[in-house]
Amino acid sequence: MRLVFAGTPEVAVPSLDAIAASDHELVGVVTRPDAPSGRGRKLVASPVAQRAEALGVPVLKPDHPRDPEFQAALAALRPDCCPVVAYGALLPQSALDLVPHGWVNLHFSILPAWRGAAPVQHAVWAGDEFTGATTFRIVKAMDAGPTFGVMTERIRPTDTAGDLLGRLAEGGAGLLVQTLDHLGAGTIEAREQPDDGVSLAPKITVEDAEVDWSEPAVAVDRRIRACTPAPGPWTLHEGERLKLGPVTLTDETVPVGVLEVRKHELLVGTATTAVRLGEVKPFGKKQMVAADWARGVRLESGVRLGDPA
Repeated sequence: MRLVFAGTPEVAVPSLDAIAASDHELVGVVTRPDAPSGRGRKLVASPVAQRAEALGVPVLKPDHPRDPEFQAALAALRPDCCPVVAYGALLPQSALDLVPHGWVNLHFSILPAWRGAAPVQHAVWAGDEFTGATTFRIVKAMDAGPTFGVMTERIRPTDTAGDLLGRLAEGGAGLLVQTLDHLGAGTIEAREQPDDGVSLAPKITVEDAEVDWSEPAVAVDRRIRACTPAPGPWTLHEGERLKLGPVTLTDETVPVGVLEVRKHELLVGTATTAVRLGEVKPFGKKQMVAADWARGVRLESGVRLGDPA
């Protein structure tokens, strides 16, 4: 089939590479416009755009897929199908109708669970034992279209959202190509999603990523892993944000939110048992081992995290 791939972030690149290496004809790529990045706020092309340019594939960067100029350019490419991975913009019906086999999305959950922008983060935060990826035909309703294929992946006890998403991106690329193979051969049919089992996964904000030390240790651990690497878990220390890396559960007891400083480790109390801090990033400084940070600022036991200055 003639394919136009739509995607934007790094997580979509494995699927783009898999499609480029397949028997299908990749005739174009759609991605979000260049965005400001870094201290200089220079415009930088998306990871998908950069990879597509390296592959020598034409790239379209519409401000919005409803733009008539974009839809005319897409129609001129005559795609049979448009595979999608984390494109980042809502597709209007006028764009959906341009493609004979539709727009086939790779979504990183087992639908209908975790429909929305942050399925992997919510699966980790909820303590799910398994998640996966699903291919489905995009319809107007969010992540509600009929499904083609699914893969499953166990969530490991130490997985961050970034760890898990990396594995799903690689495994999901193969699932997406298999779905396209069957679509081209006419050997697969889409199945409507069940009405039960629907859960939503809205975007997780920076405010959501603030650690609540009054929660049980398991909940603190899940929040931190779910928000790693983005938007990044944090707490307050002396009124400034202290970014946190993944923590380790312990059997020890420390008052809620209170730091216990030891020679080679730093514990923080929760509603149940304490957690051991791994790495931290103080405001304006580089990421470092928590015990090194404590020594550097001559931190003493009894300091409470999370309190405004």
